[in-house]
Amino acid sequence: MKHVSTIGVNLAKHVFQVHSADIEGSPLFNRKLRRGELLGFFEKQPPCLIGMEACGGAHYWAREIAKLGHDVRLIPPASVKPFVKRGKTDAAG
Repeated sequence: MKHVSTIGVNLAKHVFQVHSADIEGSPLFNRKLRRGELLGFFEKQPPCLIGMEACGGAHYWAREIAKLGHDVRLIPPASVKPFVKRGKTDAAG
């Protein structure tokens, strides 16, 4: 059974996109979560590395998720841009 080692979060106004990978970088899941579901989701995850683009609400979410034992890293927007391969949607990002 593969364990989550990294989770990427794409923050938005109402629905967040969450992607995870194992230690080898293989994708494990890709989910949409509503704002009210986000912290409950991270409570159930084992402590892991969380990455999210630095934006207006990212510092709040980073503090809240870090309180749950995760290692949260904010990524500058200029560093995220090269990873966007298709049209800009949260799921396709």
